[in-house]
Amino acid sequence: MNKINCRIGIDLGGTKIESIVIDYDGNEIYRKRIPNPKNDYNATLNSIKDLVHQSESETGLYGTIGIGIPGIISKQTNLVKNANSTVLIGKSLDKDLELILGRPVRLANDANCLALSEYIDGSGEQYNSLFGVILGTGVGGGLVIDGKIFPGANLISGEWGHNPLPWPDLNELPGPECYCGLSGCIETFLSGSGLENTYYKISGETVSANVISEKIQNNDQDAIKAIELYENRLARGLAIVVNILDPEIIVLAGGVSNISRLYSNVKNIWNKYIISTDEDVVTPIVQAKHGDSSGVRGAAWLWPEL
Repeated sequence: MNKINCRIGIDLGGTKIESIVIDYDGNEIYRKRIPNPKNDYNATLNSIKDLVHQSESETGLYGTIGIGIPGIISKQTNLVKNANSTVLIGKSLDKDLELILGRPVRLANDANCLALSEYIDGSGEQYNSLFGVILGTGVGGGLVIDGKIFPGANLISGEWGHNPLPWPDLNELPGPECYCGLSGCIETFLSGSGLENTYYKISGETVSANVISEKIQNNDQDAIKAIELYENRLARGLAIVVNILDPEIIVLAGGVSNISRLYSNVKNIWNKYIISTDEDVVTPIVQAKHGDSSGVRGAAWLWPEL
């Protein structure tokens, strides 16, 4: 039997699959990213297998395997559900991977992986509780308390993106349709496409969230209006997180989290919606230290023991 001497993390994203190898102390040794073969489950399995084998052959190491997925494993069926990568839904992903890799595999929601990574050696390493937020293709959340992912009784802890946008204005009702089957979910407003839709309604122009970010830096007035509305919605959404969970720190990741003005402006808004309105809310909102790497690093850390 091969001796375990590293941790391998896999981040199964919507457009890419990324692997990382970290040593005992969390230092990165190897990384590779490949396109995700969309809508082909068997090709996805083989891509993960190839990444693991390449990681080990190029480093000469043999590792534990943790995988972050855009969904969760059903507690009743042990099959993937609630995944925005629909090819995974209804599949026994962990068991299928264990069969082709010949060793145990640990799976977790990608937002939980983000939260775990930032808790261990990221922006939240000095705190006891951390709520990690993904603002990207979707809107996810993960909760870590005292170094452990808190999955909840139904394994859906942190899924704040599929609650309705709180304190909505009349023009925000009933809200855009969400892939989950409901309308007005936080995700439909605060994802990258949510920001794009907001900008389109203001300007009549269809552009990407990255272009909107550039326009904000150039003081484009339509982009400023769009981000101000986005900040207000983000403040309302995160206020609910604070009111219910009251984490010691909130860490943001994902493409939209790179808009730097969010961090000060949201905190200037959210006091209005948080029950502790007679005092400033002390919870910091910060950007993920490891950025886009937080998810794949957290997947590797699903095996804290070696």
